[in-house]
Amino acid sequence: MGATVISPTYLSAYLLLLCLVCSLKEGYAKGRRATVAESHHLEHSHTIQVSSLLPSSICSPATKVLECVCDAWFPLSVLDKKSSLQVVHKHGPCSQLYHHDKANIPTHAEILLQDVARVKSIHSKLAKSLGSTKVDQTDAANIPAKDGSVVGSGNYVVTVGLGTPKKDLTLIFDTGSDITWTQCQPCVGTCYKQQDPVFAPSLSSTYSNISCSSTTCNSLASATGNTPGCSSSACVYGIQYGDSSFSVGIFAKEKLTLTSTDVFDDFLFGCGQNNQGLFGGAAGLIGLGRDKLSLPSQTASKYKKYFSYCLPSSASSTGFLSFGYGGVSKFVKFTTLTTLSQGASFYGIDIVGISVGGKKLPISASVFTAGGAIIDSGTVITRLPPTAYTALSSEFGKLMSRYPKAQPLSILDTCYDFTKFSSVSVPKISIFFSGGVEVPIAAKGILYVNTISQVCLAFAGNTDDTEVGIFGNTQQKTLQVVYDGVGGKLGFATGGCT
Repeated sequence: MGATVISPTYLSAYLLLLCLVCSLKEGYAKGRRATVAESHHLEHSHTIQVSSLLPSSICSPATKVLECVCDAWFPLSVLDKKSSLQVVHKHGPCSQLYHHDKANIPTHAEILLQDVARVKSIHSKLAKSLGSTKVDQTDAANIPAKDGSVVGSGNYVVTVGLGTPKKDLTLIFDTGSDITWTQCQPCVGTCYKQQDPVFAPSLSSTYSNISCSSTTCNSLASATGNTPGCSSSACVYGIQYGDSSFSVGIFAKEKLTLTSTDVFDDFLFGCGQNNQGLFGGAAGLIGLGRDKLSLPSQTASKYKKYFSYCLPSSASSTGFLSFGYGGVSKFVKFTTLTTLSQGASFYGIDIVGISVGGKKLPISASVFTAGGAIIDSGTVITRLPPTAYTALSSEFGKLMSRYPKAQPLSILDTCYDFTKFSSVSVPKISIFFSGGVEVPIAAKGILYVNTISQVCLAFAGNTDDTEVGIFGNTQQKTLQVVYDGVGGKLGFATGGCT
């Protein structure tokens, strides 16, 4: 798409004028005869039109990434960058998956149930040292299968190309997974229904199997948690996500096309011949974790394990997934990435505090360090230590006392009925990370909406303080989240996409 060119002289004058207007606004605000309490309330709350909480059936794509300067938004044109992919919610009108299978779009209660399954899987994986289950069957068709009743593998998808000639595939992207896989013909076991044609390796001139005697095959153990198997000298991978969903098939290499100028030969991926799970019609999954088989690791020679994304504010808008340094906001603030000994492929983070309505909650630092935390693009609702969640919910409830309470929704227990209101005032929430990094949560990241009569605080508590906390994707909405794998840093910038 073409980018609008603005002359530097015009842009500088425009910025100067805007900042002058901002200064006048600020001076006017200071001169108002408002009470201290009123000023504090206005500064530390979001005013939300209730009608905007309702889902839209019309796709309104964000054509530019925006940056806030002096309360004004400026286009950064990151979507024009050659190494960027458009991100859409798999159950939203901007996704072809949505139009392909409207009848099977899950309810919010089902989505939250799937989220519980994903979190339990993560907690289980981190609660013990990583064991390894042998994929010891000699034929991929004979891998025992569980019924894929639920899957919590992520909400956001991108489209990439695989093979020669290139076949476009819509894949879930997941920072909590490492191996990339797609369903392949022939489905010698079971293949679930997907929107794209199933990839046929026999029709690609650049496809080849990995030998089960190779060191590359052995590297699957750390990426999947399972020891690879062998079928007619071909390496067999198997990955199960802890919630009955799985993919089993041949480990192979193929040409991967991210964009017209970003093409990678010999990309290692799973060619799934036996797959089950409710993947929402997606053709598979892109692993963005930290293992050597993940996409960032396999493309490190070009991108230096540097990528960023922005999750859209709603399912009817779009965001981006960008590789390399291009288009990253100059206002990004970095915190240090940590490594969890039990799960080195997860992106560990240090949460140090929370504020609600401009007030820092009195939570001891030891509450956050007891279990540690990760950031995960596939978990929907942020999970906090119960001590921290109780403090957050209590303070949020005090500031929302004017609104009638509603029944809990699954794991969400702080809910409100906005039926009789045209607009509501919701306290701002910020999460604080190590290094003095404050990340304000967007208004759309504070609330989870089932119906107007049941709008809930979009946070939940773990079972106990020793379980790992998870910074989920609802709270990441509209942030540009920057992963610097080589530098060991994680960055946040507000106003990433709108």
